[in-house]
Amino acid sequence: MAQQFASDNYAGICPEVWDIMHQANKGSVPAYGDDEWTSRAADSFRALFETRCEVFFAFNGTAANSLALAALCQSYNSVICSSFAHVETDECGAPEFFSNGSKLLVARTDHAKLFPEDIRALATCRSDIHYPKPKVVTITQPTETGEVYSLAEISAISETCRELGLRLHMDGARFANACAALGCTPAEMTWQAGVDVLCFGGTKNGMGVGEAILFFDSALAEGFDYRCKQAGQLASKMRFISAPWIGLLESGAWLRNGAHGNSCARALASRIEALPGLSLMFPVQANAVFLKAPEAVLEGLRERGWRFYTFIGGGARFMFAWDADPARVTQLADDIEALAA
Repeated sequence: MAQQFASDNYAGICPEVWDIMHQANKGSVPAYGDDEWTSRAADSFRALFETRCEVFFAFNGTAANSLALAALCQSYNSVICSSFAHVETDECGAPEFFSNGSKLLVARTDHAKLFPEDIRALATCRSDIHYPKPKVVTITQPTETGEVYSLAEISAISETCRELGLRLHMDGARFANACAALGCTPAEMTWQAGVDVLCFGGTKNGMGVGEAILFFDSALAEGFDYRCKQAGQLASKMRFISAPWIGLLESGAWLRNGAHGNSCARALASRIEALPGLSLMFPVQANAVFLKAPEAVLEGLRERGWRFYTFIGGGARFMFAWDADPARVTQLADDIEALAA
């Protein structure tokens, strides 16, 4: 099949990950994470984030986000999120399930970002015992619409959280794309800005499977290894979940991969943003392009073999991964231009 941009999950495994998995496949290695690969991967995260964080590995983002939120909540607590948030729209109730019932409090706004006023409104609207007590705020970086929180925006959210006694969780399914977009260090975008827990996405960054959960306050990680085991996230051959991170982090591929996806998104956007009858639904700040177009144009793209999703606002979403071929991006732009003419 010709390369598609419907999702960055379509991409395969990047060379740096493939090579390290081949190395990890040699010999007899202790199970359940008691191995040198897992230790080295955790240390690689600590070096990258410039802090002594607690690091855990999970198979996928649903488990990573849900278990992280559960660790920050009691069952009677609530989690404040955007109405666009993946934990609200695409996790099949997993955050509620793993927390034994913590409720998601959704900011009903027309934008994917959360702002301090949204958080304050939900956290202070009630204080009686009949209302689930707010405990955590979760933000997605970049958002589900491809927009990136600035460092100042994250810090403002963190300050609001501290004032209200809330913890701050970051869903970083495309964390590398956000770092590349802002030109900042991982530390600057997380614990230095007040983030308590980060879920760092590996699957969309060049790995075949795997996410990392980083607790910047060790006390918050107490018992988290047991949560992972109970949830079926303790891999017996853990080195095949942890070693790929060594390939990404130590080589710098994590950032190169994110930057390449962002570059391809900008290339498409620059070709189509001024075409008559078309518009970009959201600012193109990471590796996503959302195109608002007449149905005839969208159907024409489908007839030409292009795959895309229209689940946010009815527009076509195109996502660009580490392996996006610039020539194929040009072909997509040519087809959109021809159909819009």
